Amino acid sequence: MATISCRISQARVTLLRAGSSIRSCRFSSSLTSVHDAEGVRNITMTAPKTRNALSLGMLHELQEHMIRLPAEIRCVVLSGQGPAFSSGHNLKELTSARGRQHHQLVFETCSRLMLDMQGLDVPIIAQVDGVAAAAGCQLAASCDIVLATPRSSFSTPGGSIGLFCSTPGIAVSRAVPRRVAAHLLLTGLPMSGEEALRAGLVSRLVEPEQLQRETAHTAAAIVRKSRAVIALGKRFFYQQLELPIEEAYRLGSKVMVDNIALCDGQEGIRSFIDKREPTWTHSDEKAHD
Repeated sequence: MATISCRISQARVTLLRAGSSIRSCRFSSSLTSVHDAEGVRNITMTAPKTRNALSLGMLHELQEHMIRLPAEIRCVVLSGQGPAFSSGHNLKELTSARGRQHHQLVFETCSRLMLDMQGLDVPIIAQVDGVAAAAGCQLAASCDIVLATPRSSFSTPGGSIGLFCSTPGIAVSRAVPRRVAAHLLLTGLPMSGEEALRAGLVSRLVEPEQLQRETAHTAAAIVRKSRAVIALGKRFFYQQLELPIEEAYRLGSKVMVDNIALCDGQEGIRSFIDKREPTWTHSDEKAHD
């Protein structure tokens, strides 16, 4: 059996096997933990002492966990341990002593992570039960779905400490109306979970004791679908947002026809007609040209 290794140093990985197939994978370090099960990759930021600050090390681990996904993973759930989802960048890395080159590396790495998250084939669910501030708010806003509790808060308070949240504003302004984004960025005042729901930053708001159940319910709804079809749909969803409406419809029509040509597209249609559950290939294999 092939040896499976984690490329992140000083990590602890546990693989649980059934026959020749991997049923579950666990990884842990001082910054993150990962648990793969039932088609879902659960990533937890495990640095509550820093309020899950997005240090360069944290950014690298998140990128590794999200980008290098096994083929059986259909969905990613991202959460934070402790009272904060994430408080944003680690300010100790942004002092003059670190130098401009290091500062550039931090922000380029963070931006690359956010872009990679949008380009990921599978949906990412943010599970927020606490503070999401500055780049932590950016991280949540960069996820496809955000599930939160009423006690959660979302803010971009960088201006208060002399470091305006310019890059967090990129994700936030694409998730909420312009006036709401401007209020968040220019005042630094936090937005409650309820306010974030009304503004569109949060997909669904549930009580803390219901958050795990709601997350599992949402993830299961994604896992039941064809990976290839969801990948196609997610890719086009973000692509069409940047297009004029006529061009979006032209491209959308082509994407629908391409979707129909997939084996999984045809399997879905046949299973609906036959009144049975579909059997997905989860591949880009075509049924016809």
